[in-house]
Amino acid sequence: MESQFVLFPGRHHVLTRFQAGYLTGFPDSTIIWAVTSANHANTKRNPVPFHRREAAIERFSVLAGLRSLVVPVFDTAPTDRFAEVTLKNVTVATGITLTPQNTVVACSTPSVSALYERLGFPVAGVESDITPEPERPWDVLLRLAAGDRRWRELAHPATTDVFDRYRLEDSVRTVVNDPVVGDEGGLTPTRDYRTYAEAFADAAGRKWDLVRPHVRPGRIVDIGCGAGSVLERADQEPALRESDLIGVEIARHLYDECVHKKAQGVFQNANVYFYRRNVLGGAIFPPRSIDTTLTFALTHEIWSYGDRMASVRAFAQAIYDHTAPGGVWINSDVCGPDGKDRPVHLTLTATDGRNPSSVRSELAELSSSEVAAHVSALSTRARLDRFAADYRFPFSFTAVGDTTVELPFGDAMDFLTRKDYTDNWLSETQEQFCGLEFADWKSLLTDIGFELDPASETTRNDWIVDNRLAPVASLTTPAGDPVDWPVTHAFLVARRPLNT
Repeated sequence: MESQFVLFPGRHHVLTRFQAGYLTGFPDSTIIWAVTSANHANTKRNPVPFHRREAAIERFSVLAGLRSLVVPVFDTAPTDRFAEVTLKNVTVATGITLTPQNTVVACSTPSVSALYERLGFPVAGVESDITPEPERPWDVLLRLAAGDRRWRELAHPATTDVFDRYRLEDSVRTVVNDPVVGDEGGLTPTRDYRTYAEAFADAAGRKWDLVRPHVRPGRIVDIGCGAGSVLERADQEPALRESDLIGVEIARHLYDECVHKKAQGVFQNANVYFYRRNVLGGAIFPPRSIDTTLTFALTHEIWSYGDRMASVRAFAQAIYDHTAPGGVWINSDVCGPDGKDRPVHLTLTATDGRNPSSVRSELAELSSSEVAAHVSALSTRARLDRFAADYRFPFSFTAVGDTTVELPFGDAMDFLTRKDYTDNWLSETQEQFCGLEFADWKSLLTDIGFELDPASETTRNDWIVDNRLAPVASLTTPAGDPVDWPVTHAFLVARRPLNT
């Protein structure tokens, strides 16, 4: 079919030899590459950044003798108007209006093709036009991720050249095979990152005041930096104006906010850098290169989404390895109570909400607001049943009365410290707060080689006790003796000795 333009929408992470032969079948047309999810990178669904995809497309076009235009299309929420959105992007970026009279759409995805056909555009099926059907670009990328070297035979030389020059093969393999990060670059698909960013910003001043006396100038890294709020405080310190401030964040939404802040001039220090990395994927910095490492509310996530103690130990070892002699790791996080495995009796109020006769079997089909409304309406005792159904870790209890249960001390606190997080319920129930108690931390850090500073301590959030726990719950030993509310947080200042 003769046409002035060929609209070729897709993510275009990998270009194939087949595509080159197919597109040369439109010799007098301009190929318009609508690169979707152009604002995404380092996610399972979009492992290659747009500028690398664009570079490969331009080289592909030269080698194949094609006249091409590349148009970035930012990711949007699912919509049946995706075709219209893409066409408008093309018009804004190029000034060209694509119509059914001057354009054929090249697309092998039936659901996407249908959107353009509904608008009257003729569609060329690309791979689906051929029998037997050749491998599609995503299949080739999955070969790469699996270590199958045949991907190089199927990919176009433009892609292999860009991947080789920019060392993308290993990074793509790491991202696609990452067992922790979801398709869209977060820890869980149910997490509301706007809420998290706001919470990080609200607590940044308190966090910085806590760690500031122990920070060693030089190269300062905040791992799990969120939206960069603590580094904003560090940026305001005159004594650190010659220091490098480095943020590492795994969640795409939060990393993007860090980059946006830097672009908007929020940071005055010229040496502020952000990296999007999974700290469980291996070393990030060279040995003995970092003076201060900060981690806030991170290690319980490493425990929860990794292999528990093995992952936390590997993380602590990686920090020790990258810490300069005399450098420091400052870690603030939740922790389990002392003696977390001993049994306790937990009595909960059942008059502060609904007490359904059974636990609803599945919440995943509900929206986040519907989940929040459902859980918020439950009594504290009913929320325990809900928590046991949704919690990702082994969790059981024995009823010893209408509103009293027996369970390990750590499990009791895991429920009590999570029961009010209804806005992110399905995310919060994926994490374990009380996996490690303070004695576990002391043993781990000294075994690796750190020296524990006397400033290291445990604390209890008395506001939570007074406002969230004591009004609706009480703890006793199995014999009936009262149990004090335990510590809830650990503050650890671990230094690498100067002579190591």
